[in-house]
Amino acid sequence: MPKNSSVPGHVAIIMDGNGRWAQSRNLPRIEGHKAGVKVVKIITQTSAEFGIKYLTLYAFSTENWKRDKTEVDFLFNLFVDAVTNYLAELVENSVKLNFIGNISGLPYFVRKFVDYSINKTSKCNRMTLNVALNYGGREEIINAVRKICKSGANVDEKSFEDFLYTEGQPDPDLIIRTGGEKRLSNFLLYQSFYSELFFTNTYWPDFSKEEYIAILNDFMGKRQRRFGGVK
Repeated sequence: MPKNSSVPGHVAIIMDGNGRWAQSRNLPRIEGHKAGVKVVKIITQTSAEFGIKYLTLYAFSTENWKRDKTEVDFLFNLFVDAVTNYLAELVENSVKLNFIGNISGLPYFVRKFVDYSINKTSKCNRMTLNVALNYGGREEIINAVRKICKSGANVDEKSFEDFLYTEGQPDPDLIIRTGGEKRLSNFLLYQSFYSELFFTNTYWPDFSKEEYIAILNDFMGKRQRRFGGVK
């Protein structure tokens, strides 16, 4: 895999299309979520191989609470089971787990597991895997404003970033959304101000290593990031 300065330092992915993937096959929606977990593992491994230092996956938004309670409960249990099964491999590959979002608003067993998995991978340093859980971009910004006002710090871009969930991390260079929709859906609203965006019609369970690599190669070979300047 290529390892050079053009490799994105931070890739963020909106993993969309699990439910529609299942429905297109006359399967329950939960089967789409099960299939999507396998893709998370593949994309995480590929990101590490490419030398990407930060990967952020949009797993559960603040708006997802509107879904049927049975599906929501299933998603939380699936998350715990999936990370449990993958945790040893994450440690072996030196992938640190980090969670962004309103973690305090999650069920108790999920909060305890989040703490456990963070602790187990705390010494890993090859790549950081951010899992956006109970995450909302607007809520993140509002919370940052509240914290910075309470702290009495001077408000500028640098101090504001220190109060975001992604404190100390670079903004995403590339944001990918699967599933055919073309919007950010309240994801990394502050951090995405100069991110390159890539939308694919592929449902998340069908998102392959090959398609991911093609997107990364497109980013590295064709996109010019001028940040408002001229090249």
